[in-house]
Amino acid sequence: MWVFVLPGAVSVYNVIVARSFFETSIPEDLHDAAQIDGLSYFGYFVRIVLPLSGAIIAVIGLYYFVGHWNDYMTGLIYITDDTRQPLQNVLQQLLLVNQNTSTTSIGVADAQRAADQIKFGIIIVSTLPLLVIYPFLQKYFNKGVMIGAVKG
Repeated sequence: MWVFVLPGAVSVYNVIVARSFFETSIPEDLHDAAQIDGLSYFGYFVRIVLPLSGAIIAVIGLYYFVGHWNDYMTGLIYITDDTRQPLQNVLQQLLLVNQNTSTTSIGVADAQRAADQIKFGIIIVSTLPLLVIYPFLQKYFNKGVMIGAVKG
């Protein structure tokens, strides 16, 4: 399973976005005050910066979640065990198995229609986690995306 985690663990784009957020949103005076109080760099980061960084953490987390959720090629290339295939590969296999076939019998046509309904139901259910998570992160997402925008 590490083949899914390690290659996408750090994205240069997300590092640049986080760095620009920290430079523009966290005042340097907080760091000076933390040093006077005796906090180390790690303590300053954990106790001061992370609580103030909810927006950027939510945005980067959503980017990573959607990226890994929609990752098709990694599972196709590296995973050989069918029980460990990611969701996108399983959906692709379901779509290929249930392709339309030319039928002449009404019973076979009904069976194909039922298989298609099950297939579409699985696709809808597979999108539910994204549909559930996004509304809760939307306020952070809108705020975090505007971090790099030009301010007037």
